[in-house]
Amino acid sequence: MGFAIWSIVALLFLIIGLRTWKSEKPVGFFTFSEAPDVKDVTKYNHAVSILWMTAAVLLELLGVPLLFLEQNAPQAILIMFGTVGLVIAMMVAYTRIEARYKVK
Repeated sequence: MGFAIWSIVALLFLIIGLRTWKSEKPVGFFTFSEAPDVKDVTKYNHAVSILWMTAAVLLELLGVPLLFLEQNAPQAILIMFGTVGLVIAMMVAYTRIEARYKVK
Protein backbone atom coordinates (compact mmCIF):
# COMPACT_ATOMS: atom_id res chain seq x y z
CA MET A 1 0.00 0.00 0.00
CA GLY A 2 2.83 2.40 0.84
CA PHE A 3 4.47 1.85 -2.52
CA ALA A 4 1.18 2.57 -4.31
CA ILE A 5 0.87 5.95 -2.59
CA TRP A 6 4.57 6.62 -3.25
CA SER A 7 4.02 5.85 -6.95
CA ILE A 8 1.03 8.19 -7.12
CA VAL A 9 3.21 11.04 -5.84
CA ALA A 10 5.89 10.18 -8.42
CA LEU A 11 3.18 10.14 -11.09
CA LEU A 12 2.04 13.60 -9.98
CA PHE A 13 5.63 14.85 -10.38
CA LEU A 14 5.67 13.38 -13.88
CA ILE A 15 2.36 15.08 -14.75
CA ILE A 16 3.72 18.41 -13.48
CA GLY A 17 6.76 17.89 -15.69
CA LEU A 18 4.65 17.15 -18.77
CA ARG A 19 2.41 20.16 -18.20
CA THR A 20 5.46 22.35 -17.66
CA TRP A 21 6.97 21.15 -20.95
CA LYS A 22 3.85 22.24 -22.86
CA SER A 23 3.34 25.56 -21.07
CA GLU A 24 3.70 28.72 -23.12
CA LYS A 25 4.18 31.00 -20.10
CA PRO A 26 7.06 30.69 -17.63
CA VAL A 27 6.15 28.35 -14.81
CA GLY A 28 6.87 28.89 -11.14
CA PHE A 29 8.61 26.24 -9.12
CA PHE A 30 8.19 27.23 -5.49
CA THR A 31 4.73 27.43 -3.93
CA PHE A 32 3.20 30.91 -3.79
CA SER A 33 6.00 32.48 -5.83
CA GLU A 34 5.67 34.23 -9.14
CA ALA A 35 7.42 32.81 -12.16
CA PRO A 36 10.54 34.83 -12.97
CA ASP A 37 10.96 36.95 -16.07
CA VAL A 38 13.08 34.78 -18.33
CA LYS A 39 15.02 35.30 -21.55
CA ASP A 40 13.76 32.18 -23.35
CA VAL A 41 10.47 30.80 -22.03
CA THR A 42 10.65 27.54 -23.98
CA LYS A 43 14.16 26.61 -22.84
CA TYR A 44 13.38 27.63 -19.26
CA ASN A 45 10.18 25.57 -19.18
CA HIS A 46 11.94 22.58 -20.74
CA ALA A 47 14.72 22.77 -18.13
CA VAL A 48 12.17 22.93 -15.29
CA SER A 49 10.21 20.12 -16.90
CA ILE A 50 13.29 17.90 -17.09
CA LEU A 51 13.91 18.67 -13.42
CA TRP A 52 10.38 17.50 -12.48
CA MET A 53 10.54 14.38 -14.65
CA THR A 54 13.98 13.43 -13.31
CA ALA A 55 12.70 13.91 -9.78
CA ALA A 56 9.72 11.65 -10.59
CA VAL A 57 11.98 8.85 -11.79
CA LEU A 58 14.37 9.20 -8.84
CA LEU A 59 11.48 9.30 -6.38
CA GLU A 60 10.05 6.13 -7.86
CA LEU A 61 13.46 4.43 -7.62
CA LEU A 62 13.78 5.54 -3.99
CA GLY A 63 10.43 3.88 -3.27
CA VAL A 64 11.25 0.48 -4.77
CA PRO A 65 12.66 -0.88 -1.48
CA LEU A 66 9.19 -0.31 0.03
CA LEU A 67 8.07 -3.34 -1.97
CA PHE A 68 10.46 -5.57 -0.03
CA LEU A 69 10.49 -4.05 3.47
CA GLU A 70 8.09 -4.99 6.20
CA GLN A 71 5.84 -2.32 7.59
CA ASN A 72 7.66 0.02 9.99
CA ALA A 73 11.06 -1.42 9.07
CA PRO A 74 13.96 0.68 10.38
CA GLN A 75 15.54 0.69 6.90
CA ALA A 76 12.71 2.96 5.75
CA ILE A 77 14.56 5.83 7.45
CA LEU A 78 17.18 5.59 4.70
CA ILE A 79 14.43 6.07 2.13
CA MET A 80 13.25 9.17 3.98
CA PHE A 81 16.78 10.60 4.08
CA GLY A 82 17.04 9.94 0.35
CA THR A 83 13.78 11.80 -0.21
CA VAL A 84 15.00 14.79 1.78
CA GLY A 85 18.21 14.76 -0.27
CA LEU A 86 16.16 14.64 -3.48
CA VAL A 87 14.11 17.67 -2.45
CA ILE A 88 17.22 19.64 -1.52
CA ALA A 89 18.84 18.68 -4.84
CA MET A 90 15.70 19.84 -6.68
CA MET A 91 15.87 23.23 -4.95
CA VAL A 92 19.55 23.65 -5.80
CA ALA A 93 18.98 22.60 -9.41
CA TYR A 94 16.06 24.98 -9.80
CA THR A 95 18.07 27.86 -8.34
CA ARG A 96 20.71 27.20 -11.02
CA ILE A 97 18.07 27.00 -13.76
CA GLU A 98 16.54 30.28 -12.62
CA ALA A 99 19.94 32.00 -12.51
CA ARG A 100 20.70 30.80 -16.04
CA TYR A 101 17.47 31.97 -17.70
CA LYS A 102 16.38 34.94 -15.57
CA VAL A 103 16.40 38.38 -17.14
CA LYS A 104 19.02 40.46 -15.37
